[in-house]
Amino acid sequence: MATPFPFTPGQNLTAAQMNAITTLPINDQTANYTLVVGDVGKRVVMNVASANTVTVNDSIFAAGDTIFIANKGAGVSTITAGAGVTINTSGSLALAQYGGGTLIALSASTFTFFPAAGMGQGTAPGLVFINKTSFSAVTSIAIDNVFSSTYEQYRVVFRATNSTTATTSMVFRASAVDTTTNYTTQFLAVNAGSITSNRFTGGNNFDLGGGQAGPNHIICDMYGPNLAAVTSTLFLENNSYGTGNNFAVHANAQNSSTQFDGLKFSISSGTFTGTVSVFGYQDS
Repeated sequence: MATPFPFTPGQNLTAAQMNAITTLPINDQTANYTLVVGDVGKRVVMNVASANTVTVNDSIFAAGDTIFIANKGAGVSTITAGAGVTINTSGSLALAQYGGGTLIALSASTFTFFPAAGMGQGTAPGLVFINKTSFSAVTSIAIDNVFSSTYEQYRVVFRATNSTTATTSMVFRASAVDTTTNYTTQFLAVNAGSITSNRFTGGNNFDLGGGQAGPNHIICDMYGPNLAAVTSTLFLENNSYGTGNNFAVHANAQNSSTQFDGLKFSISSGTFTGTVSVFGYQDS
């Protein structure tokens, strides 16, 4: 049964209620959430498919107040300090799916977050899962709200099967709008046994080359997509494992200072079917 917490003066508890004293109430959320004083002693559980935030504001809680925060959704839940608030932790404030921990107030404006033991806490350097999107028989696939200030560097894994011989390209997005200027692409490719290279500046996308009908696998490391600075990328591409453009390396740059939060892959003709996965690099 549910615990009778919070208790009220003069309340009489049954044996069953006393036995349920550790069964804390769950506050289930499906969008960005700001903690309230009523969350003290509860479990706040985030269940959101895309990146989201749990905001902690000033002068809401008192010293000793404790809240357990967990993420069961596919989107990373980031515990975010409101104006005037400091949140310290030995791990990460970005909770991957099934990650969680305890937030303790040291004062009205200072908190410590203690990550629970286990996977998904970002307590060691490495990749943290952010999003995976599947698509089928489309000409483009856009993924928004995956880049934020939580990480400086990201890895994107694109796996698709092309319906026809076509060129794959990528653009960055900000607030669900494509950015179609200031792209520089440099590549070195092995094409049916011959080596080619080229450089394009001032383009409207990252041109990732012409793959054959069949599998097209791309791994991209990118630095600073959400920073107000040039975004640098390194693409490794393997097209079709057969004839044609078998392998290519692309060292690219997006030369604007836009803070991007998403990206879009497109195919020049026909359609493609596959998945795009996004990971953040945990720094510490």
